[in-house]
Amino acid sequence: MTAIFPSFEWLESFRDKLNSDQKYAEIAKNWEGDICFVIDPDGKLEQQMVMYLDLWHGKCRAIEVVDDIARYSPAFTLRASYGNFAAIVSGKLDPMQAMMTRKLDVKGNMAVMMRSVPTVLDFVRCAREITTEIL
Repeated sequence: MTAIFPSFEWLESFRDKLNSDQKYAEIAKNWEGDICFVIDPDGKLEQQMVMYLDLWHGKCRAIEVVDDIARYSPAFTLRASYGNFAAIVSGKLDPMQAMMTRKLDVKGNMAVMMRSVPTVLDFVRCAREITTEIL
């Protein structure tokens, strides 16, 4: 299946990967918290796209492409331009470097995020493994 980032099909592939990947399940077994990706337009993406993932103990319980972000109060919101998100999921930009250089804005409990670096990095590994094409 082609998983073009960003799309609902990509989000479905990502959910399926997270739910079938044994390494992710082990590393993320203590993770509790949902996430919204807010992808701001630039380049080929003409309008903002918001993706929601409900993550719980190494599994992704729900996904949605969100039309009204105000309906959600996720534990974490990751916001970046399309170009920066594309660079992260394609492996051209390290996610931790993106956070430190503010190319990726993170809202949520940063202490939890920093204690969970292995989980974050494996989450990104899964995203990279299913991304076959960038918009």
